[in-house]
Amino acid sequence: MHNERPQKLEPALYVVATPIGNLRDITLRALDVLAAADVVAAEDTRNTAHLLTHHGIGASRLMAVHQHNERGAAEKIVALLQAGQSVAFVSDAGTPAVSDPGALLVQAVLAAGLRVIPIPGASAAIAALSVSGLNHPHFLFYGFLPNKSAARRTVLESLRDHPCTLAFYEAPHRIVECVADLHAVLGGERQIVLAREITKLFETIHACRLADAEAWLLSDSNRQRGEFVVLVSGAGPQPGLPAEVRRILEALLGELPLKQAVQLAAKISMANRNDLYQLALEIKDSRQP
Repeated sequence: MHNERPQKLEPALYVVATPIGNLRDITLRALDVLAAADVVAAEDTRNTAHLLTHHGIGASRLMAVHQHNERGAAEKIVALLQAGQSVAFVSDAGTPAVSDPGALLVQAVLAAGLRVIPIPGASAAIAALSVSGLNHPHFLFYGFLPNKSAARRTVLESLRDHPCTLAFYEAPHRIVECVADLHAVLGGERQIVLAREITKLFETIHACRLADAEAWLLSDSNRQRGEFVVLVSGAGPQPGLPAEVRRILEALLGELPLKQAVQLAAKISMANRNDLYQLALEIKDSRQP
């Protein structure tokens, strides 16, 4: 229980990460800020009141800031900060402004020349990546894909050749369709990790080939429940590019910038552009004195 009210905070917007499930997954600093702030702005005041009460913090200073009123609420918060008050902002779960409301509020506060202070903590994407077993030093966090299949597939086409791990959020009522589109666009051999209900009672982390993911979801309707983090391994290099492809790329690199050489080599040879890019880097490195 957090029963002591810390010293008054300096006037600023404090962007506070809150638990994504287990209410104990909150930092001591976050509790200090939530207890000391003059106002706590929340995406859902009911959820936040429950969190504050759980930790012994009074919930009488709440105001709502969500996707439907964020612009207007931002003006009120700027006025509060200009009057010397401190405001803590929380979303329903995790880190605000990351696939959640908050970016417009932060933008407005910064535009007014006022201070924004991050209070880091829980993030579903980072939690899922940490236990995924996907061994790649880089990842691309996309967040929520489009709702409609056609638009979703268009986005996935643009991401298909990225070598890094791809990280998405997905809602339970779209998870099967999303996985089907991932399979259709990216192929069946990539590794997928489905992380649902992270830190909650029915937490599940399942890894398999993309070709097997839809069947796994459909085999038990309970597997389709809860909020999902979906991780997909990146586009790997195809072994053994033909010698003729290398010869074409080497010739083009002698005449063109790397990006143009790769694009033209891909058109000529029909080889994977990502593989050609990796090979082009190797060739460039080998030519360095």
